[in-house]
Amino acid sequence: MIGIKKLDRYILQKFLLIFVGAFFICLFVFMMQFTWRYVDELIGKGLSMEILAKFFWYMGITMVSQALPLAVLLASLITFGNLGESFELLAMKAAGVSLRRVMAPLAVVSVIVGCISFYFQNKTSPEAQINLKTLLFSMKQQSPAVEIPEGVFYNGVPNINLFVQQKNAETGMLYQVIIYKTDQGFEKAQIVLADSARLEMTSDKMHLKLDLWSGEQFQALQTAGTSPMMSNGAEQPYDRETFQYKQLLIDFDSNFNLMDKEMLSGMPQAKNMKQIVHSVDSVEHELDSVGKQYYKQLQTSYYKRPRLLPQDSIHIARMAQKQGKQALDFDKLVETMPSTQALSARQMARASIKSMKSDLEWKQMVTGDGDNYIRRHWVEWHQKMTFSLACILFFFVGAPLGAIIRKGGLGMPTVISVIIFIIWYMISTSSMKMAREGSINMVVGMWISTFVIAPFSVFITYKANLDSVVFNLEAYKNLFCRLLGIRTKRHLMRKEVIINEPRMDVIPQSIDELRRECLAYNEQKQLRRAPNYGKTFFHYQPDAEVEAINHQMEMLIEELSNSRNTKILGVLNEFPILYVTAHTSPFHNAKYNMAAGVFFPIGCVLWFRIWRFRLRLYRDLRIIVRTCNRLDQVITGTEDATETSGAEADALAVQQNHKKKWRVLKWLAVIVVAVLLAFVSWNGYQRYRYKKAVQQSEQRRKQAEQADQLIGPRTLTLPAAAPDVSK
Repeated sequence: MIGIKKLDRYILQKFLLIFVGAFFICLFVFMMQFTWRYVDELIGKGLSMEILAKFFWYMGITMVSQALPLAVLLASLITFGNLGESFELLAMKAAGVSLRRVMAPLAVVSVIVGCISFYFQNKTSPEAQINLKTLLFSMKQQSPAVEIPEGVFYNGVPNINLFVQQKNAETGMLYQVIIYKTDQGFEKAQIVLADSARLEMTSDKMHLKLDLWSGEQFQALQTAGTSPMMSNGAEQPYDRETFQYKQLLIDFDSNFNLMDKEMLSGMPQAKNMKQIVHSVDSVEHELDSVGKQYYKQLQTSYYKRPRLLPQDSIHIARMAQKQGKQALDFDKLVETMPSTQALSARQMARASIKSMKSDLEWKQMVTGDGDNYIRRHWVEWHQKMTFSLACILFFFVGAPLGAIIRKGGLGMPTVISVIIFIIWYMISTSSMKMAREGSINMVVGMWISTFVIAPFSVFITYKANLDSVVFNLEAYKNLFCRLLGIRTKRHLMRKEVIINEPRMDVIPQSIDELRRECLAYNEQKQLRRAPNYGKTFFHYQPDAEVEAINHQMEMLIEELSNSRNTKILGVLNEFPILYVTAHTSPFHNAKYNMAAGVFFPIGCVLWFRIWRFRLRLYRDLRIIVRTCNRLDQVITGTEDATETSGAEADALAVQQNHKKKWRVLKWLAVIVVAVLLAFVSWNGYQRYRYKKAVQQSEQRRKQAEQADQLIGPRTLTLPAAAPDVSK
């Protein structure tokens, strides 16, 4: 690491050590997940260690592209989490080193990792995919190892069912053996009973040698004019053979035969990007030729007009003149035909329609297979770039996220990394399947996961560089409460140390002024009326009077919060928290207000929100007046203001809080029940519509079948001027 600064060297050492460990852990997890999918093809096949080693080697190479993004995310999150937890990151910032400068060397490493991932997917992975798929198909065709159980029929040998009552594992002897052989067909099935037997594999591993002692063999005989399964209950003739020793040679290839790799060279996973583009161009050219040929066939077969002789055209023209403006009645024309001729015409039409339908379905299948072939190739082409780019994007997610949460180790960082990766992988996989099926655009489907993670990485990196507290739940809670208008309450408590005592001589005057201003504002503004839409969005003016009332109330509360009287503190907690701008306009910026007002759906929602805050302000001002009256009584001594009344006030407040919580829970339960009822009703309505559609479809099908079975034409009343076309 000559030429690299000590800080960069220190950070690289920390990151690379964690990255290597995280990579092999992620690779192991993906390999186990892939192995579990094909565990049935591995167990019980008697595969050698060489075959298994090749299988896991090729599988590991193909899983590198999936393990690298998760390893980068996990390593960056743990590295910066450790730096933040040990205050090393704070020391770097105190020394004037910004987070962007700390991330710079690791950003270069993430780019290099992305390039390595692209190289593996474009150069190494295609060959490994061919070898891996070849091994998998060969394993599926591999005959299982012969392991005969006791007391049950074993069908692991082709065309033979073997039953063994007891076996000796040390000597390999089998006792009380029953064998059903169907290698010559079921007509010549053989049943072999033996007192003991021994099963061995030949040296070339192409046959099983079965030695039998003290047994009998039965074989069904088939004579002329009889069948193996006699329906009249007569006995089936058979051949019986008794033996003291008999040897059977059974065909059983237990060698591992590797299939030809060229059979799988056409897979899109087995091609690099250049080969994919070449294959797509070839298939598109072939589909264009096939489409043109199909179009010509349709033009000549289905869309052509019948050629008419001159005398036929003249006859039709004369019929049209004679008919006048009246349209020819098809049912009337059919009635004039003989019944046999009409039936023949219907049968010919039905056969022609079926032939046309089969031909069109076949052509649709051919072109659909070609389109599916092209889509699968483009999926692989885009996936080689999206997985490589994910390595870079995940670094710009993990590094700032670790600097923000300041948690190292394998606890919280691992959980967050896995959650982020699962969300990204689910989006990527689902959109990839939709793009492969042709449900959405190929570029959108393959890049939507990148479009989702890229803005998040930019946002989290920007916030981390500004040392912004992104995961402050209290800030998000306050923002959520402000948007939905959820009330917040004051929580004033008696101070242990009071420096400045409240000025009780001027407090009554301040209370009186606050009370008079609230009453005057409510009488003047008429807050219960709906706000004017135009003034709300197009003529924004701040409400200085409410701001002054709020400032005066907060100053009064700040002054009296130094009181030692708990009764006064309990009354102060009853003052509401005012939103001084929520009842005027939705935004402070006039351009935003105008844009919201022009877009009526959003403006309508914001208008109702403003009206709601106007009504709240009206109620809050009345609460302020009542609280001022009560506070005035407490201060002047007209109400009991002893120190012991504080506990009762606290108990009353707790009781009111419990009532409010129960009220909220009841409303939530009502909402949940209403949603469930609506869902059940909608589901029932959809089922009713589905059943009705099925019944209508069944009725139409029956009507069509009845119409097809009719021999004669429909009887209709013909007009007198109808021509006779049967002559």
